[in-house]
Amino acid sequence: MADSEAMRRLGDQLFSRTAGAPLVRGNAVRILRDGAENYSAWLAAIRKARRSVHFENYIVHDDDVGQRFAGAFLEKARDGVAVRVVYDWFGSLGKAYGGFWRRLREGGVDVRCYNPPRLDQPLGWIGRDHRKCLVVDGEVAFVTGLCVGRMWEGAPERGLAAWRDTGVEVRGPAVVEVAHAFADTWAATGAALAPDEVATPGLPDAGDLNLRVVATTPGTAGLYRLDPLVASLARRTLWLTDAYFAGTNTYVQALRAAAQDGVDVRLLVPGAASDVPLMQSVSRAGYRVLLEAGVRIFEWNGPMLHAKTAVADARWARVGSTNLNLASWIGNRELDVVVEDEAFGRRMEAMFQDDLGNATEIVLRRWARVRPAGDARVTRVRGAGGSATRAAAGAMRIGNALGSVLAARRVHGPAERRLMAEGGLLLAVVAGAGFVWPRLLAWPLAAFSLWLGLALIARAARRKAATPAPRPPAAGSPPH
Repeated sequence: MADSEAMRRLGDQLFSRTAGAPLVRGNAVRILRDGAENYSAWLAAIRKARRSVHFENYIVHDDDVGQRFAGAFLEKARDGVAVRVVYDWFGSLGKAYGGFWRRLREGGVDVRCYNPPRLDQPLGWIGRDHRKCLVVDGEVAFVTGLCVGRMWEGAPERGLAAWRDTGVEVRGPAVVEVAHAFADTWAATGAALAPDEVATPGLPDAGDLNLRVVATTPGTAGLYRLDPLVASLARRTLWLTDAYFAGTNTYVQALRAAAQDGVDVRLLVPGAASDVPLMQSVSRAGYRVLLEAGVRIFEWNGPMLHAKTAVADARWARVGSTNLNLASWIGNRELDVVVEDEAFGRRMEAMFQDDLGNATEIVLRRWARVRPAGDARVTRVRGAGGSATRAAAGAMRIGNALGSVLAARRVHGPAERRLMAEGGLLLAVVAGAGFVWPRLLAWPLAAFSLWLGLALIARAARRKAATPAPRPPAAGSPPH
């Protein structure tokens, strides 16, 4: 018993320090599947709000779903409830225009935009707010992978199924952690919230679930450290669902080692209906090395699979916004809930197995073509996403593939050869343009270099101005 308790404490310390998130006890967590369950739960909570509604999301569309939420926000603002909304500039670019946000502001909703372009930060646009959360009255919170748009609901009248996604509703003391995560983003976009506006202190227990709220910011990499650790500690099963998989070498090796050690490792990713075609090629480029180690890979047959979930040994489960790629692990603000409970893990496993009923398993056969089951053609929805995370993840995967060619590090499969051929063709076209029209490349490069140089000089000048001058020594004191 003493050894078991010591191991439990060691495990708790290991996970807490790796994720940068303490274990919070006494919570109730409800799994919400797809837009129908998530949106109805969000709107019901908003309608019941008495004091505050805090909403943070990467993409908000100005469509019928976006208007539904806008109406709910405006109604609560008219009732005197403090409604605060944060959206990401890049994520919502071209999805919701100025009139949408102006209507909210004029109706009393406090709206802030995360990380719009700035002249003094030429590369600042790379880090995005990819979180999706809602906190109402500091008493109930929702953490999810869903953005706001009609594609998450589908159009049954036109035969269009909804995007596949997952979220959770949290009640209990852990709500305070989600509320503080929102407050941190709010402070990054302007004046901070007063302490009494963040969350209700001392929330009573609402259940018996233990969980961690992992709120990462650019460079903190909490889940980048945690995900390989979970892969290394899994003993029986590790089932992953991801929308834009582009695992790093470290993570891929952790998955390979687990599979080779007898762990049932499965990965479910989008199929032909991926909203970012490049990411499907990027993901497929990494299939062979996983399949050869015994990892089972499945591609979703329906519309876009946008969920980001994981479950290991039915004892550890994650739901949130973080994709399994380096740009999401390190470059963005992300928010995930990690539940350490066997009953909850069983429900996550059941949901994963249900999803596999609408997926095609990928096998290592040279002649086999990767297609949805039944050779069905799935309509690809374009223009629904748009993410710096996906672009960066794709660029990193292409860079890894090209680097392996230049260094002759390993043999490449058909998917990687296609990716390298596309990358090589693009580089050849750019080189040809440079030879024929040298100014076409020189002028943009010079302009960007000038912009970057002036920004660095301006920031250095501001830092110098902010540095206090040293005080003169007091009379009679020795020099030092």
